[in-house]
Amino acid sequence: MTEASGRTVTAESEVAEICRDLIRIDTSNYGDGSGPGERKAAEYVAEQLAEFGLEPKIYESARGRASTVVRIEGEDRSRPGLLIHGHTDVVPANADDWTHHPFSGEIADGCVWGRGAVDMKDMDAMTLAVVRDRLRTGRKPPRDLVLAFVADEEAGGTYGARYLVDEHPDLFEGVTEAIGEVGGFSFTVNDQVRLYLVETAEKGMHWMRLTVEGRAGHGSMENDDNAITELCEAVARLGRHRFPLRITKTVRAFLDELSDALGVRLDPENMDETLKVLGGIAKMIGTTLRNTAQPTMLGAGYKVNVIPGQATAHVDGRFLPGYEEEFLAELDSVLGPRVKRESLHYDKALETSFDGDLVEAMQSALRAEDPIARAVPYCLSGGTDAKSFQDLGIRCFGFAPLQLPPDLDFAGMFHGVDERVPVDGLKFGVRVLDRFLDAC
Repeated sequence: MTEASGRTVTAESEVAEICRDLIRIDTSNYGDGSGPGERKAAEYVAEQLAEFGLEPKIYESARGRASTVVRIEGEDRSRPGLLIHGHTDVVPANADDWTHHPFSGEIADGCVWGRGAVDMKDMDAMTLAVVRDRLRTGRKPPRDLVLAFVADEEAGGTYGARYLVDEHPDLFEGVTEAIGEVGGFSFTVNDQVRLYLVETAEKGMHWMRLTVEGRAGHGSMENDDNAITELCEAVARLGRHRFPLRITKTVRAFLDELSDALGVRLDPENMDETLKVLGGIAKMIGTTLRNTAQPTMLGAGYKVNVIPGQATAHVDGRFLPGYEEEFLAELDSVLGPRVKRESLHYDKALETSFDGDLVEAMQSALRAEDPIARAVPYCLSGGTDAKSFQDLGIRCFGFAPLQLPPDLDFAGMFHGVDERVPVDGLKFGVRVLDRFLDAC
C-alpha cells in the first residue's frame, strides 16, 4: 500500500507515528478511578486493526476502563496459539518537569518523547505496525495470534488483564505462550557482544497497609503510647533494613551469561562489584538480588494539638520467586508485634525456564538483525500482566525488542521524567518482531 505521496507504507515507516498517536491519548492511571481511562486508546487500537479486515472487540470492565482483544488466524490452526499483550494505561506525569510535554508525542533528537514511550506504548505501536503490515501484505502467522491491549496494568490490572482472565477466559482458548513488556532490550557489553535481556521471571508483590493503635490525647501532654512514634520507628527500621542476598535460578543464569560475555568470573557474594559493570541496568538487576519492602506513604492525625489514636503507613513489598514465606516472616520480625499488617494488593512471583522453540525464535530474530546479539534471561523487579495470564497456564516472557544506545538510561525511563524511545530502536523492534512471528 502507498500513501497519497507515493511513499510505500511499511511497519518501519509508520511505527513512530503510531507510537506518538498513542502517547497523545492521555491514559493516566492514578489508581483511584479518577483518571481519563483507556477507552479512547482502545478505540484507536480497534480502528488500526479493523482497517485491514479484523474484527477486534472492546471489553469495558468499568466506565472508561477498556481493553481491545482480537484473534488472528494462523496457517496451522492445530498448533497452540501465541498471545501478544500490552497495556495502554500509563502512570501520571507533571508536564512542568519535562523537556517536551509528556502527552505531545514530540519527535526530537531521534526519539519519540512522552509518557508511555517505554512503558509501554512503544511495544503497543510495534505490535500494531507489524500486524498491520502483515495484513497489508497478506502474510499469515504460522499459528493463531491473540492480541490484547489492556487497561489498568499500572494499578495491578484489576480492570484489564485480571478482568479478561476472570470474565472472558475463552478469548485465550488454546494459547500456551505469551510475550509482553520489559524484555528484549539491549545492553551493549563491548564491540563483540550485545546482550538482549528477556524477562523469564518477576518478583511477587505485596502492597500493604501498616497500622498502629495508640492512646489518643492532648498534644501538650506526655504520652508513652503515641501511635505515630511507634509506627515511625517501625517504618524507619523497615526502610533501612537490607534483606539477605538470594540468587534465584534466573539471576544465576543471567550472571553466568554476563560472566561469559565479559570473560571474567562474577562473584555472586560480591554483587557490588558486579553491578558496577552493568551501567544503567544495574538498577533493574540489583533489586532482583533480594526481597525488598519500601515505605511509600504515611498518614496520621487531624489537628496539631491532638495525639491521634491511630497511625498508618503503606509499603510496597516485592519478593523473589520461591521466597514469599521468608519475606513475610522477616518483614513481621522487623516491624515488631505492635504493627498490624493488612494486604491491599497481592500478586505472585513468576519464573519460567529459558528454553524451547519460542526462545529459539527470539534468538534467531535478534541475531538476524544484530549479528552480535545474545538473548539472556533476567528477572524483573516489578510486575506485569503476565501474572494474570499465567493463571490460564500460559508461559509468559518479556520480549519487546529494542536496540538502544549504550548511554541511554533505559531503566531510569520507567515512570521517570523525559521518557523517550529512539525511533531507530522502534524500527529495529518491528523488524525483529516480524522475524520472530515468522519463526514462532
